[in-house]
Amino acid sequence: MIHLDYVERAAGVQTAPVVCMHCEDPTCARVCPADAIKQDDRGVVLSAARPRCIACSNCVLACPFGVPKMQVRYDLMMKCDLCYDRTSAGRKPMCAAVCPSGALFFGPREDIEKSRREKPVNEFQFGRQRVRTKVNIMTAPDNDVLSIDIADFLPRETPDMHPRPGARPGAPDAADAAIWNEWNSGPAELATAPE
Repeated sequence: MIHLDYVERAAGVQTAPVVCMHCEDPTCARVCPADAIKQDDRGVVLSAARPRCIACSNCVLACPFGVPKMQVRYDLMMKCDLCYDRTSAGRKPMCAAVCPSGALFFGPREDIEKSRREKPVNEFQFGRQRVRTKVNIMTAPDNDVLSIDIADFLPRETPDMHPRPGARPGAPDAADAAIWNEWNSGPAELATAPE
């Protein structure tokens, strides 16, 4: 099952497919208390098994890509599973089969590398969490890791930019100072947004 996000633009509405990235170590499966989300031997992360899913939504909250969707009508989490019925039979997933622009590609990584000038990347940085996926995103040739955490695009702040009520500006308490120091000292490999 694939979900579409609808993006309102000045000239109309555009759609963007929300496909599962099929993480090597899927967070959605790790946080499932009912063990309803499984990964097959090819690395495909499957939708929750109907008899096991307890509709707790842990997977919805844990996925760094925002892919799982709770279907309240069915009390079941559903998400892209690479059209498991099709791909397990050697066919392309429906999204890649019908994409009119060829933006969605299903096949060996080597094939896409030959046909595009962009570079496929399957490592993503979310704050301090690095995620490797089965799915690749095409990006500029100089990118090895995509940082897609919103915090990476915010300007670095100082404690006196947001003083606590009653606090003297420029004089944060010890707890505030510790938080700001941790916030402003991320890992060295963390990608930063251009200024």
